[in-house]
Amino acid sequence: MRVLTGKESIETRAVWFERGMVRMIDQRLIPQKFKIVDMADHHEVAEAIRNMTVRGAPSIGAAAAYGMALAARNEADLQKAAEELKGTRPTAYDLFYAVDHMLSSLELGDDPVKAADAYADQVVERCRLIGMHGAELIDDEMNIMTHCNAGALATVDIGTALAPIRRAWTEGRHIYVYVSETRPRLQGMRLTAWELYNEGIPHSIVVDGAAGHYLRKDVNLTIVGADRIAANGDFANKIGTFDKAVLCHELGVPFYVAAPISTFDFSIASGDDIVIEDRSEDEVTHVGKERLAPEGSPALNPSFDMTRAKYVTGFITEVGILRPDEIDKVRREKFAQEGEL
Repeated sequence: MRVLTGKESIETRAVWFERGMVRMIDQRLIPQKFKIVDMADHHEVAEAIRNMTVRGAPSIGAAAAYGMALAARNEADLQKAAEELKGTRPTAYDLFYAVDHMLSSLELGDDPVKAADAYADQVVERCRLIGMHGAELIDDEMNIMTHCNAGALATVDIGTALAPIRRAWTEGRHIYVYVSETRPRLQGMRLTAWELYNEGIPHSIVVDGAAGHYLRKDVNLTIVGADRIAANGDFANKIGTFDKAVLCHELGVPFYVAAPISTFDFSIASGDDIVIEDRSEDEVTHVGKERLAPEGSPALNPSFDMTRAKYVTGFITEVGILRPDEIDKVRREKFAQEGEL
């Protein structure tokens, strides 16, 4: 991803391995501060996933892969390390996929860092292909709505939902992006807008409650990411996604989910089986250390919601754009990949 630092720009990933350490952008500080933090063991990586220093399902998966590499290099108990890493966030399926991938690779005697690097490189390549396929949906002068952050920060590099937008922009199409702020942690306003600004892609931030207003009259296409997709196409994504899916369905706006094959969880039949993470009510009632809500008024804070497959126009994956009833193609591709581990 491109990051502007003063008068210069650099190209970087969201998470990587260097000089014996796992390095990652601290996403909690953006856009006010760009800082890279280092982790020396899998415990620190686990805490970084838990406290959202790193976030976004594919980036979480890559971080966990590197955490397993550190565990192997530090001669830690790999099963215990796997359990600790898996216990950090319950909804993002890439986390579990990456840890199991690393366990299989390490059992085969693969070099830990090379195995984790290969996993991260695969994530980036999948995002490139998602961008290539998804850009076919974007015409010149199109207005696109996003939700949360499914860009390079969330996916090691390039993005899922932002990948088609990046590709269309670099191919010369004039586009405009409506960035849903994404309460309560504001990943859309803080992170997606930051990425689009760094790339020079025209955009505006809109409050979550304004989605219907702009979908009704201005937006031509909505693209979101996903944290877990069930076998029937139901999926979990950042809270507020379900609202947009229903609005798009009602208003006739195409609604696409961009996600790599690793996000599909064929062990669960439907979205009813997806565990939804609840986070601290402080994220809702406070801004920084200041409480805005009345004392004694509690808050509910589900981090994700579940959207039924019937609201999805299509899934943009590395193997192409699929209707919900075509997901079996993903199943065959995924099982073929896992058979190669």
